[in-house]
Amino acid sequence: MPEKKLYKNSKNKKIFGVCAGIAEYFNIDVTLVRILCIAAVCTFGTGILAYIIAALITPEKPE
Repeated sequence: MPEKKLYKNSKNKKIFGVCAGIAEYFNIDVTLVRILCIAAVCTFGTGILAYIIAALITPEKPE
């Protein structure tokens, strides 16, 4: 079985592709991940920082 890795998804990205990459990694709908990300930003406030860090450290998906 191939090893799963988390990548930013450049085909389905809105800002940096982080949410699309997470959705692809866990095999769930990208809209659900985006809603959860927005909820984290609105409720905790640390969601923006987490998203920026993820955008910086997550590699682009090789084609």
